Amino acid sequence: MSAPTVPHGTSDTAVWPGRGTRLVDRFTPGAVGVEASRQVAALTTPTWSSPRPRTVPVLAPSTAPVVWSPPPAPPCSSARVFLAVLSRDVHVTGKELVAFLAQNMVQPIFFLFIFAKVLGGAGIVGGGYGEIMLPGLIALNAFFGGLHAVAFPLVLDFAVTREIEDRLLAPIPIPLVAVEKMALGALRGLLAAVLMVPIGLVMLPTVSWPAGGLIPAMLCTVLGAMLGGAMGLAIGTLVPPQRINVLFALIFAPLMFTGSVQFPWHALSGERWFQMVCAVNPLTYVSEGIRAALVPSVPHLPYGLCVVMSVLAIVALAWVGVRGFMRRAMD
Repeated sequence: MSAPTVPHGTSDTAVWPGRGTRLVDRFTPGAVGVEASRQVAALTTPTWSSPRPRTVPVLAPSTAPVVWSPPPAPPCSSARVFLAVLSRDVHVTGKELVAFLAQNMVQPIFFLFIFAKVLGGAGIVGGGYGEIMLPGLIALNAFFGGLHAVAFPLVLDFAVTREIEDRLLAPIPIPLVAVEKMALGALRGLLAAVLMVPIGLVMLPTVSWPAGGLIPAMLCTVLGAMLGGAMGLAIGTLVPPQRINVLFALIFAPLMFTGSVQFPWHALSGERWFQMVCAVNPLTYVSEGIRAALVPSVPHLPYGLCVVMSVLAIVALAWVGVRGFMRRAMD
């Protein structure tokens, strides 16, 4: 195999088949001796051609601060937050069950025992008096159970512990926080009323209720518990903290003894003025509604009137309570 030749006085590329190329310098004419040998050797020696190196761009480091932002939380509806807060309060009620029972059950049990068992056994009252009084005690438990569950804790939350501030930070409208308080009071009042039923039936084994009156009686019991929660909200937001004990001492006995708990409203026809006073008390309509459903043979107010008056009282007291709650929350 012969080496490639380059004509004198020209510039060309030496080619070695299959190996690569190299650009050679111009051959000098008349070169002799060592110089000619060097140029010929340069022309006949193939060289490897290396690929052009790739240029990789280098990004300059950013001087902007890196700010980490958490992923957006999933949307949470007001109803879910409302139920979460309510379930938390119900859980707390379960942990304080002994105190709850002592607060709501001791007094009605003694009322029923003294008035129905002791006085009835002594012949001072009629033998059927317990059947008249038990529906009134169920209404009493529902009403005062809801009232106590809202009024006193609300006064403490606003004036002492300031726990209400945590509730106001919840992602729900402020009026719903007030409604949650009423709902909790209604649940506690309803529980107190339901617990009174087996106790009363054990103490008064002769009492029998018609099956058709159980659902209407339950409806009035629920309304009574809601009524107590609404009144507790109104009292807890309108009454100054330093006067709450005095107020309860002034209103507890009048509410209890003018609510037709111990007697039917129609039995007061001989004391007309006192009958009108009892008609102002919303507890009267709860007691009469439960009595109309469970003891229909006893003279009572119309059941429909009792339901309507109870609903109107709940709406009015809830409106007053929510307005008072908004005012205290803004302060």
